[in-house]
Amino acid sequence: MSRHDLRAARRWTAAAVLAALLAGCGTSTDGGDAGEDGRAASERTDVRVEPIAERRKITDAKGETVATPAPPRRVVCLVALCDDMLAELGMTPTATNSQLLAHPRFLGKAKAARVPVVPGGFLSPEAEAILSHEPDLVIGLGDTHGKLAPALKGATVFWPVQPARWQDSVGYLRDLAALTGRTTEGEAAERAFREKLARAERARSERTALVIFGSDENFGVATEGNDVAAGLLPKIASYPWRSRGVEGSYSMEEILARDVDVLFVETLSFGGPAEGKLSEKLAKNPLWSRIPAVRNGAVHEVDPEVWAKGRGTRSLGIVLDEATAKLK
Repeated sequence: MSRHDLRAARRWTAAAVLAALLAGCGTSTDGGDAGEDGRAASERTDVRVEPIAERRKITDAKGETVATPAPPRRVVCLVALCDDMLAELGMTPTATNSQLLAHPRFLGKAKAARVPVVPGGFLSPEAEAILSHEPDLVIGLGDTHGKLAPALKGATVFWPVQPARWQDSVGYLRDLAALTGRTTEGEAAERAFREKLARAERARSERTALVIFGSDENFGVATEGNDVAAGLLPKIASYPWRSRGVEGSYSMEEILARDVDVLFVETLSFGGPAEGKLSEKLAKNPLWSRIPAVRNGAVHEVDPEVWAKGRGTRSLGIVLDEATAKLK
């Protein structure tokens, strides 16, 4: 797989943002992305949560205005962030095309199997199938599902989301809580995440971490600004990986030079089960065995449904739990 194809696949599976960072979300008082580890460590997370008021109309951080005549109850999810937010609000999607709900800290496999799946996959969900579920609200990824808007117009409300940072995810959660009237649940979920992040910051590790993704030897590096989960890492460890405008553009030689202590690996699959772990495939590279994390047995395959796709407060909480445990 070429690096170009890998970037396209990443947009499919993790839908990371390659454009400029979004403006701050909702009532968040946190700063933007940190350009350096030192700045990331010094910008402590504010654990205060502003009250959320129920509204029939919201305008999100990207300027998208969403209005519903009544609190939406039948929500179709085309992006895993939607499933994550609904779970935090105590709701279940009417239909989804994500596998996130099967995770044990969401619905679990048995209950998730009862949620209808939207045919067409992540890239091309079928508009007719979506509408067959009579949704009050459809939530999709802006740069992938925006093309569906004309087909859904007049039949339902479509909300394109595009998170780049954890603050964006919190903002979207607050907006959905306002629309659904699940304000108490939204405030509780935001508070739990902020407090967890603040605790992780206080116990920040000095070890150097790295998150890589891919399906074969042409791996990519997850960078803050392009990956919501990776944006948390500078707050809890040394994470010297910055976006260069081209996602994943770090070589094995550059990684080796950074003396990585802990390595998190997202093995991505495209349309079927993954054919072997990415870490096992990279072991064929003679430089791989020289990375300190590899030598010391600190390479950890993680669930890409949570780390790459989830991007909501519950998924990011799981990332924090798993990352801090391995960084000790």
